[in-house]
Amino acid sequence: MREVLDDLLRWWRSGEPVGMATVVGTWRSAPRPAGATMLVGPDGTAVGSVSGGCVEGAVYELCREAVADGVPRLQRYGVSDDDAFAVGLTCGGIIDLFVERVDRSTFPELSGVAASIGSAQPVAVATCVAGPSGRVGRRLVVWPDRRAGTLGSDRLDDAATDDVRGQLAAGRTGLIEYGPDGQRRGEGLRLFAAAYAAPARMIVFGAIDFAAAVARMGSFLGYRVTVCDARGVFATAKRFPDAAEVVVDWPHRYLSAEASAGRIDGRTVVCVLTHDPKFDVPVLEVALRLPVAYVGAMGSRRTHSDRLARLKEAGMTDAEIARLASPIGLDLGARTPEETAVSIAAEVIGLRWGGAGARLSDVDGRIHHG
Repeated sequence: MREVLDDLLRWWRSGEPVGMATVVGTWRSAPRPAGATMLVGPDGTAVGSVSGGCVEGAVYELCREAVADGVPRLQRYGVSDDDAFAVGLTCGGIIDLFVERVDRSTFPELSGVAASIGSAQPVAVATCVAGPSGRVGRRLVVWPDRRAGTLGSDRLDDAATDDVRGQLAAGRTGLIEYGPDGQRRGEGLRLFAAAYAAPARMIVFGAIDFAAAVARMGSFLGYRVTVCDARGVFATAKRFPDAAEVVVDWPHRYLSAEASAGRIDGRTVVCVLTHDPKFDVPVLEVALRLPVAYVGAMGSRRTHSDRLARLKEAGMTDAEIARLASPIGLDLGARTPEETAVSIAAEVIGLRWGGAGARLSDVDGRIHHG
């Protein structure tokens, strides 16, 4: 919804109904992730995409039907369905779409959601996409400190609030299944929880030319990039225009302070490019003990061996050291800073989704993992 929010809010404020289709489930080579949204406005304008073009024509008609009758529906498209070929979904994937009418009465909390997203405050929207009559289409909006709306029962609202806050903290969007009244071990009622959290962070230590390329790549991938170096003459905003912030501080001190302030989470990527033991060993001692997604360090094989010895001397355990990606990146034969940034990004993506980094033309089976 984030990508189409401006249009959705404009129509909502004008009191006009909008048809909204949201990807709530994907399998195999689905072209768009869960949360992708398409709108059909009151003037017939289509905004956004749920399949990269594969099923938009059929979804357009579903949105118009939802606006006309006000009945939400859950629709599946997949290569195994005859209808899928008719609408063009031949890429081998399966998507579940929830299609609904959105207006001031069906989504009164939209302005509050939009305000939170606009100010980078975490918020999640949980929508009942399958369940007993009278529950489908109901919505619960959850913030870290409050909630609005209802899914139809106090018990379900309480269970969903706790679970959705967990997903929000992790920045995770997806389905949650319950019993009809919120029983956690039950089934028959499904919520789609769309988490709008602050972007994941990438922290790059070392204000070198490789860091500029890594910052550019991290920003391109949607990370909020911070470049940190103790040397103020090199750590300047002009040298790193793609970074959200450039910090002059000792790396280990900065990372410790960010962790203590609660600004590091399980999505955070840490890239240590300093090439200097007095900088990289202390910051790696901190990073490898934090529950972050990735810790990588640049250096030659000789530098790597020396770094491992220093980390062991500092009291790091084998399990902690095993989390370190060093030398950083995948074996792509990269030479330039830009090629190296691609190599690092590829390793981060592979670890996130379970990819092995092999050439797809040499691998059988599924393209997408997870």
